[in-house]
Amino acid sequence: MLCVQGLSKSFSKRPLFEGLSFGLFEGEKTGLIGPNGTGKSSLLRILAGLDAPDEGEVVARKGLRVAYLAQQDRTEDAANDRTVREELLHALATEEIPGYEREARADSGLVEAGFFDPAQPVSKLSGGWRKRLAILAQVLRAPDLLLLDEPTNHLDLEGVLWLEDFLRSLRFSYLVVTHDRRFLASSTNRVIELSGRYEGGCFSIDGDYAVFLEKREQHLAHQNAKEAAVRNTVRREIEWLRRGAKARSTKQNARIERAGELISELGELEYRNDQDRRSAIDFSGSERKTRRLVQLKGVAKSLGGRALFSGLDLELAPGDKLGLLGANGSGKSTLLKILNGSLEQDFGSLRRADQLRVETFDQHREQLDLEWPLRRALCENGDTVYYRDAKIHVAGWATRFLFDKSRLDEPLKLLSGGEQSRVLIARLMLRPADVLLLDEPTNDLDIASLEVLESSLMEFPGALVLVTHDRFLLDRVSDRLLALDGAGGHDFFADLSQWEDREAARSAAKRSRKREGAKPSSALSYAERKELGKVEGCIAKAETALAAAREALMDPAFATDAGELQARQRAVDAAQAELDALLARWEELESRS
Repeated sequence: MLCVQGLSKSFSKRPLFEGLSFGLFEGEKTGLIGPNGTGKSSLLRILAGLDAPDEGEVVARKGLRVAYLAQQDRTEDAANDRTVREELLHALATEEIPGYEREARADSGLVEAGFFDPAQPVSKLSGGWRKRLAILAQVLRAPDLLLLDEPTNHLDLEGVLWLEDFLRSLRFSYLVVTHDRRFLASSTNRVIELSGRYEGGCFSIDGDYAVFLEKREQHLAHQNAKEAAVRNTVRREIEWLRRGAKARSTKQNARIERAGELISELGELEYRNDQDRRSAIDFSGSERKTRRLVQLKGVAKSLGGRALFSGLDLELAPGDKLGLLGANGSGKSTLLKILNGSLEQDFGSLRRADQLRVETFDQHREQLDLEWPLRRALCENGDTVYYRDAKIHVAGWATRFLFDKSRLDEPLKLLSGGEQSRVLIARLMLRPADVLLLDEPTNDLDIASLEVLESSLMEFPGALVLVTHDRFLLDRVSDRLLALDGAGGHDFFADLSQWEDREAARSAAKRSRKREGAKPSSALSYAERKELGKVEGCIAKAETALAAAREALMDPAFATDAGELQARQRAVDAAQAELDALLARWEELESRS
């Protein structure tokens, strides 16, 4: 479809990428990854024809139709006064298709994307739903190549799952920039990584993300081995040169020239391999021996007259890794505030161990004064930090988090989102904690930083509560999950796949009910009216049975009995299934009554 030849682009005096060459072909669903600052967004704008490269060219197939979605699209503007249907028709206005086809595309697209009220104003949509609409607006244009820059931004987990299914159904090719590793694994069949660690500035593999990781590991190992081999050769050649070799013959002259070439090659290999350095994230635990750190019993909280959660029982001990799930606004951040003591619950009890040390990573970065220079944010007093009983100069501490010492006096407001996240993590590392509360720590971090963060969280000895849209990280780190529905309900899950199965079933049932909502439904029979009168009582009994099954599962007396734990988990699953079936039946009967 198009060919990139010798492409280079710089930002200010700093090169983003140099000499890039690759092609994009029909049928490819390509993921574009790379560390922050390598020019992924700039490359997409060049491919879309919005920006020009400093050097090189993009050669496209004649008549190629390209659609582009930026990280922040105009469709996501909260001031937009169109309805969602009008927005889609506006997006299709430039397409050379009959008016009736534009309307048909818009109507079918709205249903497919979950918009069941076409008259809903765009200005009333949440950020996640505006992002869905922006994606849909580009997809309905049916381009040959779709360029997507961080399309999962602003989407909650339900939205990301929708996007994965939506992209899998597309017949045309796309190139997507993302840091979401689960999204990469499920939505791409080719991966290109931009990085200065590779000769030519990029590394491309046909295959899914798992294949990419395997091939990249092999490539980097080969590159490191090559560096070691060249270094040994250079050492021998330098020793020969030091013995006073003179270019008295053609052979000696060629050897001297070859030594110079090897030294240059070694420098290039060292530079490329050095690009793989990562910030060393290592959270410090307090080494507290107390078994119970935090205990919640029957905790409830409402905001704005809406119940977020109620009857919540939760216990955290050293080594516990709890992941929080739920749509935006379901109460995840509120629960973290209750755990760290900055917000009180409405009902229930909260007990903390004596002198409990709780540290919080705040997704909104309220802990940072953006007028501060980087130096002060990393080290508020003096020029030395103390980490694990060792003194480290602020310049060395900055380097550890990939900040050049020349930037120490730069104000935080000039840092990117990913850089601000690294600053927060650097500050957090200096404070030993019993309980670590992380609210979206992965925002704006590149994949290399995510991998290091993942390893560090898994090794953290205290209790951890994690809120993140990064399902790969959530699944790897958490040993159990708590899902909040934002309407007062909550459920515990053993892993992410269990939650995804439940959500998929519920979403399918919800879509079915909404599609059939306009259809006339038959009145209840006499037997069904009697059933409706009894089902609410059955639901109450089922909820009591589920609560009892969960309490039995959490009994510490059986914490080391694997067989009994499995049996009790099966009892919880069965009780949950019975409750779900009763709720579904009640909704059906109620809608027809």
